[in-house]
Amino acid sequence: MIPPRPTQSPPLGPSFVIQRPISTSLSRHKDPWMLPNTPEHLASTETPPDLPPPKPLDRQNETVETMRARLVYQSRKRGTLESDLLLSTFARDNLSRMDEKELGEYDRLLDEPDWDIYYWSTGKRTPPSRWANSAILEKLRVHARNEGKVVRQMPPL
Repeated sequence: MIPPRPTQSPPLGPSFVIQRPISTSLSRHKDPWMLPNTPEHLASTETPPDLPPPKPLDRQNETVETMRARLVYQSRKRGTLESDLLLSTFARDNLSRMDEKELGEYDRLLDEPDWDIYYWSTGKRTPPSRWANSAILEKLRVHARNEGKVVRQMPPL
């Protein structure tokens, strides 16, 4: 049997606090978590054009197998979910077929900022001249278009 519901509200005691509604006014507060692909996000994540390319770490005597394993991990652990999903599924589908030269190019691409890689591969931004004719970036663009409409999820590590 279900007990009857109380007909009165609980008494308001000294611990009762009136809560104010959260303001939704955009004129006073800027949203710190803008949605990707919005004009505001595109503008706020743009890397200055005069910033030199990142210098890769020197990894002497790294075997191809070790490099491939490191790139799988670095593709998965980027810092943004969008980049993690895009790059980890790309790595799962392509790294095993890449030769050492392609792996090196992909390694250099992963040194770039997350949002730059994401927007270059989705066509929202034009890549700098150093990536304009990159075969790896073109493969990543094809992967990002997902013309087969494959439902993608994070691959296991």
